[in-house]
Order: sequence, then C-alpha cells, then structure tokens
Amino acid sequence: MPFDPATRPLTANEARVLATLMEKARTVPDSYPMSLNGLLTGCNQKTSRDPVMQLSDAEAQEALDSLKLLTLAFESSGNRTTRWEHNFQRGIGVPEQSAVLLGLLMLRGPQTAGELRINAERWYRFADISSVEAFLDELQERSAEKGGPLVVQLPRAPGAREQRWAHLLCGPVDTTAAAGAQPGAASAGSADALRTRVQALESEVASLRATVQRLCNELGITPEAAPMSQPGQE
Repeated sequence: MPFDPATRPLTANEARVLATLMEKARTVPDSYPMSLNGLLTGCNQKTSRDPVMQLSDAEAQEALDSLKLLTLAFESSGNRTTRWEHNFQRGIGVPEQSAVLLGLLMLRGPQTAGELRINAERWYRFADISSVEAFLDELQERSAEKGGPLVVQLPRAPGAREQRWAHLLCGPVDTTAAAGAQPGAASAGSADALRTRVQALESEVASLRATVQRLCNELGITPEAAPMSQPGQE
C-alpha cells in the first residue's frame, strides 16, 4: 500500500530529513549514502531551505527511525559509520519526475511551476514548464487507491502572475494562508532594512566629514577634496 499522507502525514522534521536525503543523492552522489552528521548539516542549511530549521542530532535520528518504519528510508550496511538512503520513489509510488518535484516542495516551500523547473536543474532537467505542470496535475489528481493527491495548487495571491504549488505529504494545507505568504513579503522587509542601513551609513559619513572639517579648521589646513568624475569619464 503506497504511503498515504491523509492517514499518517509526515512531520516537518521527517519531511526535511527525507527531502535532504533526496537532494544529496542527486547533487553530491560521492557523499551518498549519508552519515547522520552530513545529513544534519544538509537539513540545517541556511540556503535553499524554507523554512530554515535547526534540527538536533536526536531530532534527526528520531525522524530517520520513523522514516525507516514507513519504508521511506533505510540504513546502508558495510560501513563502520551508519549511513542512510531514501526510498522515496518506491515508498510513495511515483515516477522520478514527480519525486523530484515533491522533494523540492518539501525543501523550499510553495513554488510556481517555473520556479520548480529552475530549482530542479541539478536534480532533473525538465524539457519545459508544460512538462512540470503535467506532473503536478498528475500528482494533484492522484486517485484514492494510490494514496490520494500529493500536491495542491494554491489560489493566486494578489499581484502574483502565477499560482504556486504546495505538497500534501505533511497533511492538508491552509491554502488561503499559504497563498498569502508570498516570498515578496520577505523581500519587501529586506528592502526596508537595506534602506534603513543606507540611511544610517549616510548619517555616519556626514558626521565623520563634519569631524574632519572641524579638525582641519583647528589645525589651519584645508582638507583635500575627493576627485570629482567628469562627464564621460569612467
């Protein structure tokens, strides 16, 4: 019987561990199967992760043990250090292309078909966005006999050109809340922080210039002016 997220959804920790195994199997095959330490580093990366997490050794090991019971991961033999592999494609019962899309959604959060195609470059090269959309539609229309839908298309957010997709491996998604959580909100916050930082630096530079001018006046010297670029000069 294929894995059914409606009956036993994955926890956030299990999804992160599983997706990290899937990623590293494709992007760093020389380090795969993975040790617990290597896996933990991948799970807690600050880039290409949404949300960013900080799993402990115990939390990662607990997730691995649970995934093993679900036949979604297993230990490799023949090494002094225990190493782990995923069994996602067979355990879930999906083709490679669908497994890639689900792995990316678990690692990076909701994404558009275009974003998924770009982010999948190191995992699998899709011919075009239509190919990505076809596999997403197949995952959304998955029958109950096979375990039910594994993705959902989110409502179009205000100002967004494309709809995003989310996975259902961790259970139902609040589509309204997920649609409103646009990456642009974080970008806007970053822009505001940058503007504040620039203003602070400009104020600091002005203060330093005033200090230099005062010292020069006290010493009776003229501060050397910075060279001005002429029109047409680089």
